[in-house]
Amino acid sequence: MCAQDDFRAQRSQLVELLVSGSLEGFESVLDWLLSWDVLSWEDYEGLSLLGQPVSHLARRLLDTIWNKGAWGCERLTAAVREARADSQPPKLPGCWDPHSPHPARDLQSHRPAIVRRLYNHVEGVLDLTQARGFISRYECDEIRRPIFTSSQRARRLLDLATVKANGLAAFLLQCVQELPVPLALPFEDATCKKYMSKLRTTVLAQSRFLSTYDGTENLCLEEIYTENVLEIRMEVATGGPPQQSPMTLSLEELFSTCGQLNEDADTVLVVGEVGSGKSTLLQRLHLLWALGRAFQEFLFIFPFSCRQLQCLVKPLSLRTLLFEHCCWPDLGQQDIFQVLLDHPERILLTFDGFDEFRFRFTDRECHCCPTTPTSVQSLLFNLLQGNLLKNARKLLTSRPDAVSASLRKHVCTELSLKGFSEEGIELYLRKRHREPGVANGLIRLLRATSALHGLCHLPVFSWMVSKCHQELLLQGGGSPKTTTDMYLLILQHFLLRASPPDSAAHGLGPGLLRSRLPTLLHLGHLALWGLGMCCYVFSAKQLQAAQVNSEDISLGFLVHAKRVMPGSTAPLEFLHITFQCFFAAFYLALSADTLPSSLRHLFGGHQPSSALLARVLPKLCVQGSGCKEGSVAALLQEAEPHNLQITAVFLAGLLSQEHRGLLAECQVSEKVLLQRQACARWCLARSLHKHFRSIPPAVPGEVKSMHAMPGFIWLVRSLYEMQEERLAREAVRRLDVGHLKLTFCSVGPAECAALAFVLRHLRQPVALQLDHNSVGDVGVEQLLPCLSVCKALYLRDNNITDRGICKLVEHALLCEQLQKLALFNNKLTDGCAHSMAKLLACKQNFLALRLGNNHITAAGAEVLAQGLRANVSLQFLGFWGNKVGDKGAQALAEALGDHQSLRWLSLVGNNIGSVGAQALALMLEKNVTLEELCLEENHVQDEGVCSLARGLKRNSSLKVLKLSNNHITSLGAEALLQALEKNDTILEVWLRGNTFSPEEIEKLSHRDTRLLL
Repeated sequence: MCAQDDFRAQRSQLVELLVSGSLEGFESVLDWLLSWDVLSWEDYEGLSLLGQPVSHLARRLLDTIWNKGAWGCERLTAAVREARADSQPPKLPGCWDPHSPHPARDLQSHRPAIVRRLYNHVEGVLDLTQARGFISRYECDEIRRPIFTSSQRARRLLDLATVKANGLAAFLLQCVQELPVPLALPFEDATCKKYMSKLRTTVLAQSRFLSTYDGTENLCLEEIYTENVLEIRMEVATGGPPQQSPMTLSLEELFSTCGQLNEDADTVLVVGEVGSGKSTLLQRLHLLWALGRAFQEFLFIFPFSCRQLQCLVKPLSLRTLLFEHCCWPDLGQQDIFQVLLDHPERILLTFDGFDEFRFRFTDRECHCCPTTPTSVQSLLFNLLQGNLLKNARKLLTSRPDAVSASLRKHVCTELSLKGFSEEGIELYLRKRHREPGVANGLIRLLRATSALHGLCHLPVFSWMVSKCHQELLLQGGGSPKTTTDMYLLILQHFLLRASPPDSAAHGLGPGLLRSRLPTLLHLGHLALWGLGMCCYVFSAKQLQAAQVNSEDISLGFLVHAKRVMPGSTAPLEFLHITFQCFFAAFYLALSADTLPSSLRHLFGGHQPSSALLARVLPKLCVQGSGCKEGSVAALLQEAEPHNLQITAVFLAGLLSQEHRGLLAECQVSEKVLLQRQACARWCLARSLHKHFRSIPPAVPGEVKSMHAMPGFIWLVRSLYEMQEERLAREAVRRLDVGHLKLTFCSVGPAECAALAFVLRHLRQPVALQLDHNSVGDVGVEQLLPCLSVCKALYLRDNNITDRGICKLVEHALLCEQLQKLALFNNKLTDGCAHSMAKLLACKQNFLALRLGNNHITAAGAEVLAQGLRANVSLQFLGFWGNKVGDKGAQALAEALGDHQSLRWLSLVGNNIGSVGAQALALMLEKNVTLEELCLEENHVQDEGVCSLARGLKRNSSLKVLKLSNNHITSLGAEALLQALEKNDTILEVWLRGNTFSPEEIEKLSHRDTRLLL
């Protein structure tokens, strides 16, 4: 019985073991169990259903084995060990009896060894059995279905021999004895080893140097790589207990089983905003594997770029994709491909930049044959679904907006790449600049300029700061404030590098721009055409069509694409997709081909009526709605929305008052620039007003609420880039909401700066909800200008520390409107307790403070209690998931005994025992306002409950007492029942998850229905 108990206790681990490899591994376990007579033939058939997820079959197997008793449980454990062992294959007996009276029985007894013996010869044996008439052509075709590996075909043939009574089993016994003994593993073959070595060498060559953001130097990835913040995306429940913060992973933990959304899927998805470091993360993974330092569970890694895959026009098969577009085997192509098909669990395929793949994901077309050609999109989509190379790991990177709900159904784990932490920014700069003076100077500059610091949380901006360190530190170039400022600075850097030395002193002046204007327009035309055609790598023919010559290329913004087959000419691509968007915006701002009317496609506006146009833009003439093919308007209509949004931000910045003068000096008509600026302003304001008009009316008794649409943040960022107070004021003039919700909107420090710039002009106070973003300490600092219009601020799951909160509180003390703060699931410690106490003591209109799931201990609770004693307004205090313990509970209870306004107190999961419960009971005796006390997930036990019961007898305000999961027995419940007899105010007492028997639960429920058991 002991073995069965262990078996049941380890069920989840056993399921994980059974599904962690592949269907091949699961079927190997079944082979051993069949051979040992643990499973009957009927059991086996019920566990061999095609199309069923492996996890379902694994659980069914565990249920079947459980019913067979302790012996069966021990045998399953042994079978898992045998199936996972990489030792020599099982040996067959020295001789066979060709006249065995039970050939099918012999096939089953030696099934694991026979499957291995048939592995490399199953095709020939199938031909032979069909020729001898043992199986029909239909049966042969069924066994040879492309979805089956060689081992699976061997098993299907053995299954057929079990049920056929025509001599097939005896014939197979004879055939198997004559077959040669196989190697221990197919990839120990010399040909396969040679290919594996070539593949590692190829991947190492592609990943050793980091040139993603720079065309002039190759940085050694090993020396420069800095880890980003990588979090597991958690499913957010609408109800139930409070959730924990998202788990942070290191790169080496990328394929852990934590946070699985679909355990039957093979694809791991990494999402991150543009410039967050997704490509570099993949490159680091490839390098660690090629060097043999991590991810060695994979024998084969095939890296692909989605922007290059979409250029493949001809149909191709899986074999063509792996061999001709990644690494070609010099020998034994068919044998190596068969090894890949037979051992998909040893393969990792990485696909970088799914957002740059112009085909939208669909699961309507099923393609299962690895040798039949199909379109590149069908091939990729079926790989992601698992219709091809099922059980091979696939790693996909993308911007969040490009991931559809239909794709997420096929994702095993979703991870979010948040960019650099503040420590990461400093570490990266120190790695980039070994001279301490340079690194320290840049770090001081960032700390002094929060706008620039906020941008640098994206690695692409940290690279720019590093690249332009001389302009920032030595030449007094000023501190960039907006995204456009930063890209103009990097443009200046590249232009000066390509200019005579005496030009450096003049910076990015009109003369420098005019001298290279043809080059910039050529690059801009290429960039815009690429966006419109969803093309991000450019052939020589495409470069020629855009009039891009070798001098234009030498400027450094176009670099050779990676992952190109040896012998082929590498196409060119922009340093980064943001540079392509910047040059497209530059072309739109300066080209004579740009009609102001075409900009409405960029900013999400629609063509207004002619009367309205005449009133708003009297100089603007719009003729018709049709767009000529290849025109600016046509290209903007066809471009991907997320790239249009980035381009719109850059164009707004270029057309701003600050930079318009620079453009005007480039021999561009002032009148034309004013028209384009006016059109951009009109489109921005109109698009925002469209958002506002879509807000539904308020529910009676509630404030009017707005959940921002996906494009709202980008419109706000465009307004910020223009840096015009009057335009921002006009844009939000019609925004009349009491609650603005921006959860899961990828809001980082840069977006916080834009939001503050716009929202500070609101006429009415608003509750601003920014839960589940990447605000951080720098983002909090960026929000301060709009804090005066916030009546509530929600910042759940934002990686905020004590430093950010102390700054927030310092500013909040001056903001009369602010009454609520929600800061749960961050990184707060006792270090912020003094600021919080000051907030409570000084703001006597403050209503709600929620600090759940942080790292506050008894020391912090004691400090906070001092502020509570001086407070007369607080109604809600949330402390769940901290570590205040008995001592902290005592301090809070003493402070709240005479509190005149608190209605709700949560101390869930704070390691509070009977001592803390006794202090809270004394508080209940004196407090006359508290209506709900939450004490779930503590250690109150019967002694603490008895104290609380005494407090309840003298309390007249409490309505709900939550004591679930507190190790309470019937003794404690009896004390509560006695208290309830004298208390008719209390409505509910939660006692779920305590140590009551079913009989006790039924009895207690009947005695008082207010006990929720």
